[in-house]
Amino acid sequence: MSDIEIARAANKKPIQEIGQKLGIPNEHLLPFGHDKAKVSEDYIKSVQGNKNGHLILVTAINPTPAGEGKTTTTVGLGDGLNAIGKKAAVCIREASLGPCFGMKGGAAGGGYAQVVPMEDMNLHFTGDFHAITSAHNLLAAMLDNHIYWGNEQEVDIRRIAYRRVMDMNDRALREIVCNLGGVANGFPREAGFDITVASEVMAILCLANDLADLEKRLGDIIVGYRRDKTPVYCRDIKADGAMTVLLQQAMQPNLVQTLENNPAFVHGGPFANIAHGCNSVVATTTALKVADYVVTEAGFGADLGAEKFFDIKCRKAGLKPEAVVLVATVRAMKMNGGVAKGDLNNENVDAVKKGCANLGRHIENIKKFGMHPIVAINHFVSDTDAEVAAIQEFVSGEGSEAVLCKHWAKGSEGIKELAEKVVEIVEAGKSDFKPLYEDDLSLFGKIEKIAKEIYRADEVIADSKIRNQLKEWEEQGYGNLPVCMAKTQYSFTTDPTRRGAPTGHDLPVREVRLSAGAGFIVAICGEIMTMPGLPKVPSAENIRINEAGQIDGLF
Repeated sequence: MSDIEIARAANKKPIQEIGQKLGIPNEHLLPFGHDKAKVSEDYIKSVQGNKNGHLILVTAINPTPAGEGKTTTTVGLGDGLNAIGKKAAVCIREASLGPCFGMKGGAAGGGYAQVVPMEDMNLHFTGDFHAITSAHNLLAAMLDNHIYWGNEQEVDIRRIAYRRVMDMNDRALREIVCNLGGVANGFPREAGFDITVASEVMAILCLANDLADLEKRLGDIIVGYRRDKTPVYCRDIKADGAMTVLLQQAMQPNLVQTLENNPAFVHGGPFANIAHGCNSVVATTTALKVADYVVTEAGFGADLGAEKFFDIKCRKAGLKPEAVVLVATVRAMKMNGGVAKGDLNNENVDAVKKGCANLGRHIENIKKFGMHPIVAINHFVSDTDAEVAAIQEFVSGEGSEAVLCKHWAKGSEGIKELAEKVVEIVEAGKSDFKPLYEDDLSLFGKIEKIAKEIYRADEVIADSKIRNQLKEWEEQGYGNLPVCMAKTQYSFTTDPTRRGAPTGHDLPVREVRLSAGAGFIVAICGEIMTMPGLPKVPSAENIRINEAGQIDGLF
């Protein structure tokens, strides 16, 4: 059966029953239909005194066209932990419409390790992304309106730093000219759109602790600068209160279920290569108060996703993960070893061994955070015993362990061994988490630390304009912020074609941005698009409603 057929055959339980597994009373669930609900703010406040459960991060090697299955493994591990008698919950991100209709497709796991309702999750879900889009664009509208009606804040329209957003891939909107049409329409200027998941409002919602924190962070957004280069904040435009109103319901985490009727929190979805790429802090911290084990994932490979999870999310939210699962596949090892996509079904142990260099570097990197990673080999039917053994032997030589996982085909039954190993790591206290760098390291020093220790770059290339900008932010009191590296997910370098574990490369930083509300500095390395385009043949061409009234082509 295909993923979509498996999802449609799911025996879903009423969402109230899923909430009861975590002790959430019915009156604290705001239902959206029968199979999804938001958890009330009052309930979240009421459980803050509870002891935290154990936090497990699922990350992966650099993504390849062969597929790694990070979300599938996250969901499978959550089911596996429940199957061995643990009270576990899953925490993942919401899907963006842009990639769904572009080329990525759905984002709810796969096979017999999925979160449902799949169609809803990949489309409008509970409206969170629409609320974020509306709140973001309200501020953009109020900024232009403020300038039109006299510009009391003396915003320099040449230095506006706030673009509009929409949750769709649309390259035509990357750079636009707005306010055309004469005096009645304002002052013409260059502007542009980003995709909603790249919005600072998205990052803020995912890092805020509660509504009060959300409103303060929204007020801290820098929308532009005056002629004397002093910043103009969202609160100066008086938009923060109304934006918070639009986001009130979106701040409440969404509860759904896995195919095995185990609880899953699906909330937030910042871009993983542009922003910090993790689900919301409020969803993760709430799950930790009501479950004994919480399995969450970070975006893309460990060099981007895990680093940002550790250095941004955990630092800001005071989280302390106790285990890390690093997902790899035989197919991806072969691609890293030089095998073309069309030849991946053929056994090639030598290529697997060669490709393991990428896996080895991620293991080394995770250990730098004080963590003891375990490798999950996400099984494909084309894998041979010799290829699996090659990965296990390599990982053993790295001082870790690799477990073959068949959750895609068998659900929790195929991942029990990994679940048991994770519990062993947690109960033995093998990990002692620490961030990669201290808060008081200089901003450029933080960029260098990540570039040299995680990417293995020889040098960071940044011109004096960028270095001076970083020093200026330090003088303004932003020096203690973490840095968010915006880089290709496909390689340790800024060249997406360089697979494996390359050395002898530099990291060019072409731009830095201050996300004062979210609380991090973005360092843009190489060519990163904040508004993707659609491919030549977008997925949207194959998405339709069939004769039975079901959605085809979404997954």
